[in-house]
Amino acid sequence: MRIRDIRTTGLRGATPKGGWSQELQPDDVAHTLVAVHTDTGMVGIGSAFTSENLVQSAIDVLRPLLMGELATEPERVSEKLHQHSFWMGRGGTFTHAISAIDIALWDLFGQFTDQPVGRLLGGRYREKVLPYASLLIEAPGPLTDHLNELVDYGFRAFKIGWGDFGRIDARTDETIVAAARDAVGPDLFLAVDAGGSEAYFPGRFKWALRTSQMLEGYGIGWFEEALPPDAIEDFVALRRLSPVPIAGGEVLTRRQSFKPYLDRGAFDIVQPDTTKGGGLSESRRIGWMASECGLKLIPHGWNTAIGLAADLQLASALVDTDMVEYKTGSAYVEELSGRAWKLDEDGMLAIPDSPGLGIELDRDAIHKYGTNPQFAEIS
Repeated sequence: MRIRDIRTTGLRGATPKGGWSQELQPDDVAHTLVAVHTDTGMVGIGSAFTSENLVQSAIDVLRPLLMGELATEPERVSEKLHQHSFWMGRGGTFTHAISAIDIALWDLFGQFTDQPVGRLLGGRYREKVLPYASLLIEAPGPLTDHLNELVDYGFRAFKIGWGDFGRIDARTDETIVAAARDAVGPDLFLAVDAGGSEAYFPGRFKWALRTSQMLEGYGIGWFEEALPPDAIEDFVALRRLSPVPIAGGEVLTRRQSFKPYLDRGAFDIVQPDTTKGGGLSESRRIGWMASECGLKLIPHGWNTAIGLAADLQLASALVDTDMVEYKTGSAYVEELSGRAWKLDEDGMLAIPDSPGLGIELDRDAIHKYGTNPQFAEIS
């Protein structure tokens, strides 16, 4: 089975806010789907957390390396793309595009072998996983209402992030956290994300250390992106002194970028984004590296249904990955999938065991939100 074509479609019309200072609007294209077509008619789907213009430009360059390649060897083909695009910008647009291609190739490999991707990644350690509801910080009143709704829906783990946290004063930070803890109660999991990768994020080491001490009093599961991403020395010191676990890594790409952070002990929890960091092939390798360092991988996933499906398969194949991020209230998660995402009575999400990623696109949703509704149509 060989690659015959590759197509993209951006998603617009329901793009959720990202918490950024230059905030996303509904028609901004921040997520791009990629369809890899084969000579058998089989199609694999991947997702990249970046602009369609960037993904399409990268694919235009990569296309000669892809056409005619075996679609059943995702790791080798993805590495070929990385190797031949090194001088054009490892870690940026090319890596983001390769991430989606890699996910699509694993989807094809699973369809071809009639196996779920997690089994092909090495085996399934679990059949279900705990999703944490991920939402942006609002004023305490609306935030509390939103969290109450999510508790009633069945979520048992939550992460609040960005907004005013770390950007006004210590009293505001604690007011936000206290309101969130009160909303979800004393027993459910709650994490806090400062959003240190935002442009000109003001938080620095002493703020992060003081804040980690405050968070301990509210039983916070981890403190995420507490510092700007490049502040590796400060992350190392913060992790050593913080009473709560330190998480990060969502903007890093490929295993080479993660290695110094893991070697230095910058994180307790490492958070590669499979739709940006190199796809499932790279996330799996990063997960192995993290395990060797005594760390846990929990994937970052401000995501689409395809990205969530990939993270679920990854979670099944890594022994320590017992949670996935679930972007609440997003049409790109809730509507793009032909199957509903349903929590069980314990707030767990079943990991699909059907071939490939275990997901089918909803054609009506693709026509509604896709810039190229025919991108996955067989022709």
